Amino acid sequence: MNTEQIKAIQRRIGAEPDGFWGPKSIRAVQAHLRGMMPQSNPWPDTSQEALTKFYGKAGDETRLVKMPVPAGITVQYEGRNVTTILCHERVADSLSRILVAVFEVAPLILREYAGVYNNRPMRGGSLPSLHARGAAIDLAPETNGNHAAWPVASDMPLCVMECFAREGWISAGAFWGRDAMHAQATR
Repeated sequence: MNTEQIKAIQRRIGAEPDGFWGPKSIRAVQAHLRGMMPQSNPWPDTSQEALTKFYGKAGDETRLVKMPVPAGITVQYEGRNVTTILCHERVADSLSRILVAVFEVAPLILREYAGVYNNRPMRGGSLPSLHARGAAIDLAPETNGNHAAWPVASDMPLCVMECFAREGWISAGAFWGRDAMHAQATR
């Protein structure tokens, strides 16, 4: 994003609009998004014990469902329309509401869908990814890659992160400072 776009984010989150994305802006965006999350956040923390208790074992496909893409919404994977998304049964309703909300504020992001369920470890690690439980989604990977700093070197709109936050999901770009394509159903 350019300096003016960063200033617009800073104004929205209540940070000084100076165009510099540093510790104060990071704290402000995290507080902004946490303030939108449900008081009683339904998702587990990120410990393997909590994830297994809540979602089951990574790679266990018995708790996955084919969630229909909500009517009237276009989701595309590699240029082809997607009609169902394979996800964990516990996130299906929430993810459906998120897709509707994202479609209202940034519909083109959904044309860059990159998947939910993928039984694999976290990038660069050995622990299972949240994708291995069907509880994470990637959107717009070409411009929001794993190592691209958000918002300086990636372009995931804050309004998309807000859609996830309203459902209690964590957006990696705001909370990890990178990997803005990724959102997950954890605290």
